[in-house]
Parts: sequence; C-alpha cells; structure tokens
Amino acid sequence: MKTVERGSPKAPTELQRLAVLIAASGVDMIGFAMVLPLLPFYALKLQATPETIGWIIASFSIAQLVSAPVWGRLSDRYGRRPALLIGLSASAAAYVVFGLADSVWLLFLSRIVQGAGGGTTGVAHAYVADTIAPENRARALGWLSAATAGGVMLGPVIGSLASHWGREAPGFLAAFLCVINVAFAWKWLPESRQPGAHSHRAAGEVSVWTLSLRILSHPFERISSLVWIYSTGMLAFTGLTGVLALFLGARFGVTEKTIGYFFLYVGALSLVMRSLILGPVVKRIGELGAIRAGSLLLVAGLAVYPLSPNLWVLAAVIPFVPVGTALLFPSTTSLLSARSNESEVGTIMGIAQTFAGIARVAAPVIATSLFQRAGQAAPFYAAAATVGLVSLAAFRMRDDGTPPPSTAVRALGP
Repeated sequence: MKTVERGSPKAPTELQRLAVLIAASGVDMIGFAMVLPLLPFYALKLQATPETIGWIIASFSIAQLVSAPVWGRLSDRYGRRPALLIGLSASAAAYVVFGLADSVWLLFLSRIVQGAGGGTTGVAHAYVADTIAPENRARALGWLSAATAGGVMLGPVIGSLASHWGREAPGFLAAFLCVINVAFAWKWLPESRQPGAHSHRAAGEVSVWTLSLRILSHPFERISSLVWIYSTGMLAFTGLTGVLALFLGARFGVTEKTIGYFFLYVGALSLVMRSLILGPVVKRIGELGAIRAGSLLLVAGLAVYPLSPNLWVLAAVIPFVPVGTALLFPSTTSLLSARSNESEVGTIMGIAQTFAGIARVAAPVIATSLFQRAGQAAPFYAAAATVGLVSLAAFRMRDDGTPPPSTAVRALGP
C-alpha cells in the first residue's frame, strides 16, 4: 500500500508525509475559520435576511456532501495527491470570490466552491490509510483532526485582525495562505497510491450510489454500522454546537462577548486530546474500545449538560463531549479504512463524509427547533438518545470489526 520504495534514500518517511498532510489541513482550516465568523456581518451589509444567511452557511455543507463521494472515487482511480491539490486550489478561488463579493449571490458562490473543494476531507483520511500502518492510523487521524481543531482556534482571531485592513483583506489573506499551501503540498506531498493501481474501474467494483444505498438498506453490516456511528456522532456534536450559545445565554446569561471563551475551552481540550492522549489510549484499548468509550462519554456529556446548576459544574461537564468525540471520530474513520476494500477506501471515506455532511446540515435546524418548541434540555436529551441507540452497534461488534453473525448479511469489504 505504500507507494514510495523503502530502499530509496530520498523517500519521505511515514512521519514526513503525515506532517505535510497535517500542515496542509491545518492551514486550510485556518483559512476556513478566518472567513466563516465574518460571513454573517458581510451578508447583513448586503441586505441579506437571517434566513438567507442560514442558507449561505448551509450551502457549504450541501456542496461538500454532494462532492465528497465523487472526490473519493476520483482519488481511488487517479490518486489522492491530485484530488487534494485541486481541493486546496478551489478553496483559494473561493476566498478570492469572498473578498470581492458585493452581492449575496457571490457569497453563495464562494461558499459552494469552497464546500466542493472541502469534499476532499475523505481523501485526506484515505491518504492516511494508504501511508500509515494500521496500528498507527487512529493516532495519525487524531493528529490530523487536531490540526483542524488548531485551525478553528486560530482562524477567527486572524480574520478579525485582518478585517482592520478592509473588508476584502480576510478573504485575500485566506486565499494567499491557500496558494502557499498548494505550492507546499505540490512540492512535498507525494502520491500515496501505487502507480497505475485501480486507475480503471475494476471488475466487480460497485458505484458510489450502490454503496450508499447499501449503507442505507443494510445498517447492521460492519461498514454501514461504522458510517452510521460516525455520522450520528457528527449529528450530535454539530447540534450541540448550533444550540450551545442559545442554551448558555438562556440558562447562564452568557453573551456574545463571553461565548468565545467556551469555544476556546472546548477547542483546547480537543486539541490536547487528539494530539497527545488519543494515541496511547487507542494503543491500550484498541480502536473498537476507543469507539465504545467515546460513545459513552459523548452520551454522558450530552445528558448531563442541561442538568448543570451553575457554570462551575458545567465547566466539569463540558470536557465529556470533546474528549468523547476525540476518541470516537478518529477511531471510527481508522477502523472504517481498515475494514474497506483496498480499491474502495477513498470512496467509502467520501461516503462517510457525505453522511456526516448531511448530519451537519440537519443538526442545527433540528437542535434549534427542539430548543424553541420542546424546551432548553430537549436537544441534548434527543442527541444523547440517538447516539446511545446507534452506538449499540459498536458494543455488538466483534474485536475484528465485524458484527455478530445474526446481523452480518454481507459486509462491504473483506
């Protein structure tokens, strides 16, 4: 599975290739986080309504979920490197449009182009599967997600500072970072696929839509179960993020001037967990054990959130969610790559990102609706119940990644 000959003295090591990928992903996320907090303010100046702003934000996830499986399939056929380079280039173009946008439709265009380029997240995961030994994948995926968490922490601050130089400055600065990123990846990021491997559709290879339909129709198969666990966790986490400001404002009087400290706290916990703690934990309890532990922590955190009587108790409860997701997401994608057919790793990863993208679109709408119509605690309890129900599949799964015989109809992989 490794493309670079081990005997070549110039061949980059696993760690070097991973470092380049992590750097590229981190810088890409900095650009994303730079412009996202500014988008509502720009749209309001262009006379957009709050509902329109919601659709502008959602358009990114919609474009991402549509493009993700296509990018995955293309990367299986033509290689991970060109897909990643095109995705990074698309982001640069999107940020230029964002900087120049003088109408609402240009903001829509910027988000759609950026979302389509952002569909390569699954390709990055597949690159890790190609280049990192199975026993180290969960740790590597944790480092990759830690880089994105770091980007989310740094991006808004950089974007706010850049806005002092004019409305166009944040978009142009993000585009410049992307161009540098593309040049860096072009020079230092080698292809991870074997030359010529699966460049043509293999006999018996099924389409993206066939795989997607099978995940929907056979939810208890091993690949399907992992995709559902990943996307349900994403649904809960995104829903929490979408309703958190409303909950904290209504329950504890938190305002826009203080909400940033809560996100900084969550981001710092996630960064430390994914970069330093995840690897040793997975090494000790395994990927499946990490999925189980992450699910339990996520469910516990969601269930206890609305029971917190004050901010001091809440501060002790908050870590359950970032620690749980730090265990759950990288371990699930790692096990997913290990249980997929070699020729379909990119496709399966892309499909998983598509399901997660659907969750990211739906979660804020569902969570805020429950908050408004059923009470402040309703979104938390609903998310906890959903994750708890779906994650039962992880507790029924055998250590080799397969479900018990009664539910193993036919797995989508060896």
